[in-house]
Amino acid sequence: MPIKLENVAITVQDLDAAVSFFTDIGLTVLGRHTVNGEWTETVVDLDGNHANIAMLQTPDGHGTLELLEYIHPPAVETQPVAANHIGMHRVAFSVDDLDATLEIAAKHGYFPLRGVATYEDIYKLTYVRGPSGILVMLAESLQKP
Repeated sequence: MPIKLENVAITVQDLDAAVSFFTDIGLTVLGRHTVNGEWTETVVDLDGNHANIAMLQTPDGHGTLELLEYIHPPAVETQPVAANHIGMHRVAFSVDDLDATLEIAAKHGYFPLRGVATYEDIYKLTYVRGPSGILVMLAESLQKP
């Protein structure tokens, strides 16, 4: 049976700020909705579940990111994960121009964790700590057609 990745979902503190960041770096909003009711309680195992969501898509049409801002129960503040923590590590994006993308990220207050590195003359890449502490990898291919 074939399998297809539908999306990656990330809970954020401020949905508008997260949408602003991800759209500024190139994603497109597919839709925004509020979800609640028994079906959502069943799916996510949270009584009284009520959340605002935004679905965003990468320009190639293949990657989808679901951002959730919980109204009830409220989101629980946690420490941002480090690269070696078990669980979701990061979300990664290929970009055409890393320097230009980092300028956009900086306007939102997000900067490379340590700097920009080059991997074997294949990629120039970095991690930024984005909205709600999300680790975001940005990579520019150095092998352009």
